[in-house]
Amino acid sequence: MTVSRVFTVAAGQFAPGHLGELTRVVPFELVDAILEETRTVQRRLRDLPSRVGVYFLLAMCLFPEIGYRLVWQKLTAGLVGVPVAEPTAKALRDLRRRVGSAPMRGLCEVLLGPLAQPGTPGVRFGGYRTVSFDGCSSIRVPDTDRNRAWLGSPGHGGYPLVELMTLVETGTRALIGAVFGPTSEGETGYARRLLHLLTSDMLVLWDKGFDGNDFLAQVTATGAQALGRLRSNRRTPVLVRLTDGSYLSMIGTSPVRIIDAQITVTCADGTVFTGAYRLATTLSDARRYPAAALVSLYHQRWEHESTYYALRHTIMDGRVLRSGDPVGVEQEMWSLLALYQLLRTAMVDAAESRPGTDPDRCGFTIALQTARDQVIQAAGVIVDATDPVGTIGRRVLAALLPSRRPRVSTRKVKSPISRYNERHNDGRPDHSRTVTSLDVSVLEPSEPRPALPTASRDDRHAAPAERRRHRILALLEEDPTRLWRPRDIAAHFGDVTLDTMYRQLSRWAESGLIHKIGPGLYTATPWSPTPLQ
Repeated sequence: MTVSRVFTVAAGQFAPGHLGELTRVVPFELVDAILEETRTVQRRLRDLPSRVGVYFLLAMCLFPEIGYRLVWQKLTAGLVGVPVAEPTAKALRDLRRRVGSAPMRGLCEVLLGPLAQPGTPGVRFGGYRTVSFDGCSSIRVPDTDRNRAWLGSPGHGGYPLVELMTLVETGTRALIGAVFGPTSEGETGYARRLLHLLTSDMLVLWDKGFDGNDFLAQVTATGAQALGRLRSNRRTPVLVRLTDGSYLSMIGTSPVRIIDAQITVTCADGTVFTGAYRLATTLSDARRYPAAALVSLYHQRWEHESTYYALRHTIMDGRVLRSGDPVGVEQEMWSLLALYQLLRTAMVDAAESRPGTDPDRCGFTIALQTARDQVIQAAGVIVDATDPVGTIGRRVLAALLPSRRPRVSTRKVKSPISRYNERHNDGRPDHSRTVTSLDVSVLEPSEPRPALPTASRDDRHAAPAERRRHRILALLEEDPTRLWRPRDIAAHFGDVTLDTMYRQLSRWAESGLIHKIGPGLYTATPWSPTPLQ
């Protein structure tokens, strides 16, 4: 039996320039326009035109486990009967240098952005599109002198690391914007470069690493709303108490609403543990946006972690990037981000072709593997008006994931040699467990702590039992496992200044009367966290 196959690609030297079915998302006309805008079109037509170079860079990220020659063979495997060049690895490296990073960055500027329609399930809260900021500092590059000069040395003999900061649409995990560079700049510095992408119909989620006063003010200045976690040691004044247990306050110059919540989780195996969230939001209407609903919404921020998992592990499989110099790293990073967005676009288009389908149910691995197959077969390169979903979309829809089950597990560093301290025993399971019950309790704001005295009581002539040292030691021994802070002890007695308390506790710890187990933490007995069994 003879099986014939029909495929349509560009003519002549441009034939290898495709990305299978993903070419419909990044068509020839778009690539040519970007090359023209960035002035990187070849001066004379060669065997490896610039357009082919752009698709080669995308394919290079689609097949990160193989070398240049094998990537080229993937692009040309389906071009049976079409005369194509057979370049060497050096010729393909030269093609990368000739194309440069500008076209790939320009391609990202076109592709990156929200993908969901207003009616797509899971992408909005009220009238706001939920987006999030988060950084990733675990993308490794080759350990070369030029990369170290740009990114710095990570120490411990490891690979130099790229800091990637992205703004993500949480409902689809699509990239709205991205910047990257050395880890020394910090997440907040990179996030500020993406603030121009925020609009007034967005609700921005972030973790407690972004709770700075200036950053909050800059976000609100864009017109976007915000919902972020605060560090537990932040003190916010209670200005107005609201009916749902939250209260209005100020952070810097920004008016906010503070929500203190305790979450109790019960797992299928009977494990029960509690956690606390302290959130700040610019959504001040407690009736329209109840505190419990905002606490539940904050969980959507973790969709950002799925974005980075897809980039680092599903596509790259944890591999080190190829490029040994900063220009190549920049080019490869933009290519990787563009490829990721192409796959997400195909997945969201498939989900929206079936009304009511949540994009969360689309499998990224299925889309990735199908896209690879289509590249090898050179299939679906030219848009077929009778097949708007395409092979990638059909395979994704045929294997939709079930509706997400509530699950929980601890975040634990599994490396035997780690710079992180052993985590405390917080009750969370080591492995993923199904959640059977989730209770959110909004806590009323506590009364303001009394002001500490400005002068300490002189107890040098008091009876031994009434002296400060005796009273403090007795207090610590009442609960030997409690961790005391100097402020808490000073507030408990009310007759000693905070400065005096710090000095005396430090002196007693040096003499062995009490034990200091951390910055500003004292106890009557040696204390160490107990790991989960």
